[in-house]
Amino acid sequence: MKPVVSIIMGSTSDMNIMKQAADFLNEMEIPFEINALSAHRVPEKVMEFAKGAKERGIKVIIAGAGGAAHLPGVIAALTPLPVIGVPIKSSNSMDGWDSVLSILQMPSGIPVATVALDGAKNAGILAMQILATADESIMQKFIRFKSELALKIEKANHDLAEIKYDFKTN
Repeated sequence: MKPVVSIIMGSTSDMNIMKQAADFLNEMEIPFEINALSAHRVPEKVMEFAKGAKERGIKVIIAGAGGAAHLPGVIAALTPLPVIGVPIKSSNSMDGWDSVLSILQMPSGIPVATVALDGAKNAGILAMQILATADESIMQKFIRFKSELALKIEKANHDLAEIKYDFKTN
């Protein structure tokens, strides 16, 4: 089995967040790989990874980083593949805004799709949506996933209807 999504992070300390993307992709049976790559500590390995990802069969890259968060942008500059950035509130972060802005504010021509702070599950979901545009079996799995989300809301409203208050009208 060859990976079609690559999950990368600046450090293994980011795994507690990036695990959300891995868990989602695993549940959806989408092959992925996970690696730690630092734009600052091993820039030559980052360059090698980014330039070779397409040839290895990767279709989407999810890149998580905290602090200055350069990893997603550097990857996006070096590959033709779509890159989804996950800003991570790290131990050296200023409430996570430094990571959000570092990933979000990319120059024209080098886009990085950016999800919410610590939003790795949404990165996994977006990666699946991207893959689904070219793979009908993944599209059908995604449609089922969305239907299940709707059912959760229906159940929530049913449960809320059972809660009683003196002045509640529904």
